Amino acid sequence: MAMTISELARSAAVGVETVRFYQRKGLLDDPRPARTGREGRRHYGPDDLRRLRFVRSAQGAGFTLSEIAELLALDAGHDRPRARQMAKARLEAIDQEIARLETARQSLRKLARECAKGDAGPCPIIAAFEN
Repeated sequence: MAMTISELARSAAVGVETVRFYQRKGLLDDPRPARTGREGRRHYGPDDLRRLRFVRSAQGAGFTLSEIAELLALDAGHDRPRARQMAKARLEAIDQEIARLETARQSLRKLARECAKGDAGPCPIIAAFEN
């Protein structure tokens, strides 16, 4: 099933410019225009859609574009140990971010309780962020 760039983008719920951006970054192939049917149109297949969806999912997991490029290269080279190592490092970074967010949540809860104690005087929330 051949798709145009707009069909590919729509199937992956991204914009055409996103597809072009990933092509410029080397994450997606930029196929030659087909010489049959509609003259000069590039056509994409199921593998392109799978790869585009992978890139979007990996970005959603917090991988950088260079890390995604490495993961794609590892997949082609079948280097599972390195891919596992990258996934573990990403999990560790996510865990650290969750811990940071939990601390921020606790601080904001405390400040909200302090703020609720009265309406007079400076707001403890604003004062806390000024420091």
